[in-house]
Amino acid sequence: MHLIPLPALADNYIWLMHDDDGNAVVVDPGDATVVERALAARQLRLRAILLTHHHPDHIGGAAALRMQHGVPVYAPVDERIDEATEQVRDGDLINLASPQTRFEVIAIPGHTLSHVAFVGAGLLFCGDTLFSLGCGRLFEGSPAQMLTSLDRLSRLPPETLVCAGHEYTEANGRFARTIEPGNPELQKRLQEVANLRAQRLATLPVALTVELATNPFLRVDSKVVAAWCTQRGIDTDRVTRFAALREAKNGFSG
Repeated sequence: MHLIPLPALADNYIWLMHDDDGNAVVVDPGDATVVERALAARQLRLRAILLTHHHPDHIGGAAALRMQHGVPVYAPVDERIDEATEQVRDGDLINLASPQTRFEVIAIPGHTLSHVAFVGAGLLFCGDTLFSLGCGRLFEGSPAQMLTSLDRLSRLPPETLVCAGHEYTEANGRFARTIEPGNPELQKRLQEVANLRAQRLATLPVALTVELATNPFLRVDSKVVAAWCTQRGIDTDRVTRFAALREAKNGFSG
């Protein structure tokens, strides 16, 4: 299986996965033109579309692609996603014949209430819930919901490759450094990210094990994050710590 992040819109990634026989799946196609160009350039046949949540920059091209290729569109149960032909829920399995693969659906509310992730072939398509060195804003869910969602993703096999919906890693890294300035794994990741972006290359996918060692939003139980909170008079409850991190990131301009 081959994985390609397709840059789209301002900073989105549309994820294209295909086999050696030319059968392809796309995840969160916010722009149909980007997908059509990639399919044509690689002589691929689109077989399915996966949508993680309802935001226009993730579903904007789905209707045109469905009409052009006549493929199923798998999406969470949400009346705001008109493009869905197959509605999926937590625990559902999506079995595709071409390319031959299977995805498990995981409900991960927080960024939106109906947000889902797709896990399969060693890949995690997590939309706007988990980013490299960061997490999504809470537009609809609560801190407790988002933390529970991140906890679920954290328990996936550590070698799982995180395929997030945006290229936010550099900006997230600047914030992460203010939380754990002495984290050597974070420093290593920041240098890697700087090198990749200097070449205009994607910083994704990234192994979950790297995120567990560097992403402050996955490290709310660490002593360093707890100390950061204590210094600011924040309660040591883990949900409160997460909420404090998210609020601090919202206002961060470094």
